[in-house]
Amino acid sequence: MAKQTILVVDDEEDIRELVQLNLSREGYKTLPCETGEEALDQARSRRPDAIVLDLMLPGMDGLEVCKRLKNDPKTQQIPLIMLTAKGEEADIVAGLEVGADDYVTKPFSGKVLVARVRRLLRRRPEGADARAVVRIHELTIDPERHEVLVSDDVVSLTLTEFNILHTLAKRPGRVFTRYQIVDAIHGSDYLVTDRAVDVQIVSLRKKLGPCAKYVETVRGVGYRFMD
Repeated sequence: MAKQTILVVDDEEDIRELVQLNLSREGYKTLPCETGEEALDQARSRRPDAIVLDLMLPGMDGLEVCKRLKNDPKTQQIPLIMLTAKGEEADIVAGLEVGADDYVTKPFSGKVLVARVRRLLRRRPEGADARAVVRIHELTIDPERHEVLVSDDVVSLTLTEFNILHTLAKRPGRVFTRYQIVDAIHGSDYLVTDRAVDVQIVSLRKKLGPCAKYVETVRGVGYRFMD
């Protein structure tokens, strides 16, 4: 089986080499980059399996790189993890708002970083429920094609947005807390703020347009898909 390739983007050589070392030890192939411009070129030409992206880059910063990657049909489905020295919630939210799928703050544990990468790359068990196409009026969710249609128009979602929508839509009427949503997508030991989940829901609703009404807020609890 071919090794999965991870694009590692950081202008600090020691950090970049540390990330590469931890990923290489787990059997991943790494592709290093120092700048945002180089990262965009490599992502589009090499199509890595995942991207670890530092936000504090010279020139084009990581937020702009992430935004461009997630707006490009060629790269928008590549899982992307933000790597940043900024631990403030506002900075994390900003990254999630432009499409990042996950985040790790510096200083970081190599084991934690590898675990986050592995989670984004890992395929969940494909039972009949996981493969079944979900259709609700004008909304269609196709897990095998990883495609969402609203009135036959394709809606471009990030990996996390798609997984949230699919998780909710498979169980209409069931209320999920924010942490149940995270558990279903990332695993039970994943650390995330309430605000981070809310940001993903807001972005998802914007993209769904008239179908946004199907994703309901249950005040004080979480979210559900309209029954």
